Amino acid sequence: MSTVEFTTQMMSFQEQMRKFAFKLTSDYDEAQDLMQETYIKAIKYKDSFTDSTNLKAWLLTIMKNTFINVYRKNLRKGQVFDAHVTTASDRLHQKASNNATETRLYEQDLRKLISALPTEYRTPFEMYVEGYKYKEIGEHMNLPIGTIKSRIHIARQELMTKINRQKK
Repeated sequence: MSTVEFTTQMMSFQEQMRKFAFKLTSDYDEAQDLMQETYIKAIKYKDSFTDSTNLKAWLLTIMKNTFINVYRKNLRKGQVFDAHVTTASDRLHQKASNNATETRLYEQDLRKLISALPTEYRTPFEMYVEGYKYKEIGEHMNLPIGTIKSRIHIARQELMTKINRQKK
């Protein structure tokens, strides 16, 4: 794939990347910086991308890893950093109840909660967060889409229950 084709395809995911960056940072300026850093890394490591694979998932993985690395770097520097964490079901609940309260957790706390999920729920949930579509997750796990949707929903519900317990 030529650089022009690669860049054109990469830019077609700009809106999804912007949303994911904002979801990670909860700050417009930080989200823009994260997107820019992701684009720079993607172009720099373009040769390591395999044409027949999912470019969107590859880009979102770069973005997530960049975010985590910056977070860890800030921890080493002793800077306190709060990550705003809201799942899709939490956002829906907040809109429905007009509840403006936002859940704040450190990235490591959220990782701990996610890693405590049973593998059958954790794997599809993590893949979904990384940007894979239900169909892709189902093919990877050799399960029907309905099962994947159910497991992701159950994972979200378990995480929200655990998050709510920590808030008390």
